[in-house]
Parts: sequence; structure tokens; C-alpha cells
Amino acid sequence: MKESVYDYKVKDIDGQVISMSDYKDKVLLIVNVASTCGFTPQYKGLQDLYEQYSQNGFEVLAFPCNQFGSQEKGSEQDIKEFCTNNYAVTFPIFSKVEINGSKAEPLFKFLKQEIKGFMGTEAVKWNFSKFLVNRNGKVVKRYGSLDFPENLESEIKALLGS
Repeated sequence: MKESVYDYKVKDIDGQVISMSDYKDKVLLIVNVASTCGFTPQYKGLQDLYEQYSQNGFEVLAFPCNQFGSQEKGSEQDIKEFCTNNYAVTFPIFSKVEINGSKAEPLFKFLKQEIKGFMGTEAVKWNFSKFLVNRNGKVVKRYGSLDFPENLESEIKALLGS
């Protein structure tokens, strides 16, 4: 059985296979994102956190998903251009995935099993749900869409030890 996020492989936005073990010893904020959602402006807060703490071992990992209100219809190239042109995103963006259901990305199946959501459910409810992972690859907290990135700073700092 897989025990940490490091046991998974995912594809980046350019189709390259990335081992999550590349992020060992880092604090991760794994987010399912969408380009045409009311929460899309959270990209700014995510980028701000990334810029402020990446040198301390913090990574934001964005996974586009079209399962919630069909708000991520574009191709990988469209998504990449949108994030760069509108929010100057420099953190890693991954290939579009499914978060819920039988075709869910295995990494997200793991994340959802590790920390249940509202009222003990596993399913992610909407875009910009977030999973905070410590330096040992363990999921320590799950946040919903209404948990804005700037409000997570103290918990991120605590995990970074700064």
C-alpha cells in the first residue's frame, strides 16, 4: 500500500512524467484548479505564497480539473497560457485530471483517503480544494474552496519551521 505522496507519479502540463518523490523534504500545497471559476483569482494568492516561501522548501502543485461546472474546458496549452498570461504563475502545473470518480488521478484518491472532507466525505466538492502535505509526504490538512491561500500562511510557515 502506498504510504505517502512520494509513492505516486503524475504528468506535468507538458506531458512529462514526474515522480512526486522529486518533492521530498518540501511542504506541498496540492490544489485542483480551473480557469473559469469564481475562485480562479486564488491563483494570485497561490503565486504570492509560492514566491514568498519557495526558497524555504514550499511548493504549490496545481492540477487542472474540468469536473466541477466544466470550468476547465481548454487544452493543456490553453491552461498553461491562461495561468502565465493572467496570473504570472511560476509554480508547477500538471496535466488535466479527474479528481473524483472511477477515473480519478491516483494521487487524488490517496489525498482524499488520507484526510476526509466535510462531514467525513472523501469526494472533493469544488475547484480550488487544497491539500497541505508536510516534509515527510504526509497529508496534514484539507481545505475547501473558501479557504483562501492567504489564510493558510501561518500553517505553511509552521510546517516550514519558519
